[in-house]
Amino acid sequence: MAYALHNITHSSVLNSIHTICTLGPEHTNCELAARTWFDRMGKSGTILLYPTLEEAIVDVRGQPGTALLGCVVYPDLHKIVFSNLDKLALVDCFIMPTYKMVLASNSSSLHQNPLIASHPAPSGLAAQHTTNIRLVPSNAQAAIDCAAGVSDACITTISAAERQGLHIMHDYGEIPMGFTIHAHTTTEHG
Repeated sequence: MAYALHNITHSSVLNSIHTICTLGPEHTNCELAARTWFDRMGKSGTILLYPTLEEAIVDVRGQPGTALLGCVVYPDLHKIVFSNLDKLALVDCFIMPTYKMVLASNSSSLHQNPLIASHPAPSGLAAQHTTNIRLVPSNAQAAIDCAAGVSDACITTISAAERQGLHIMHDYGEIPMGFTIHAHTTTEHG
């Protein structure tokens, strides 16, 4: 099997990226990381948000100049990487602080053993407060569901909690996190 970065230079791949596909909806740590990556590269670009990285990878595979931004703690990132070695390569990896991660609620107090919505990655934070955890596709989706009354509380980003008007019950602070850039094997546009 031929792997991705054969016959192309690392810098040409990075320079060819004009669109990043990553986990949405708005106010995820992945969206923040995509904006940060473009800023660090000194260029502007388009950020497309998807319900899951598994859905994002479909568009990335078919569009040169498009990259996937993943998070090192995303469940099944390894499956995405190893299932796409023929088309994509890991071309960059960086560490940055996430938004502040919080336990937020749609009310000012929590009852015993509340239903807490959480993405699988930070669900260990929810386990400190309950055994009743509802897994959702992203931190931002956890906040949306909590605001809609689907759960009593959520583990989410401060940005998503504020956008949804939730009460902050506990602030875990920013978390140093690793993010990955997986780029198309060609630098051609079109």
